[in-house]
Amino acid sequence: MTPADTYIFERITVNPDRCNGRPTIRGTRLTVANILDFLGAGDSVDDMLDEYPQLEREDVLACIRFALATVREKYESQLVL
Repeated sequence: MTPADTYIFERITVNPDRCNGRPTIRGTRLTVANILDFLGAGDSVDDMLDEYPQLEREDVLACIRFALATVREKYESQLVL
C-alpha cells in the first residue's frame, strides 16, 4: 500500500493512481468489481483464493459488505413510504 491509498471501507482502498480510482482490495490491483464479477459468474470464494494467493477470505467478504452498503446508501435512502 502506498501513502496515497485511502481506506474507504474495512479492507477496501481507493487510490486515484491505481485502477482509475476504482475501489480495490488493500492496495492491490484487484478491484471490488472484479471480485463481485467472479462471484456473479459462479466462482466460489475458494476458487478465488486459489487463483489469487494475495487474496484473503475476509477480503471477499469485505467486497460483499461494501456492495451491500453501497446499494443501501443509494437505494434505501430514496425509498418513499
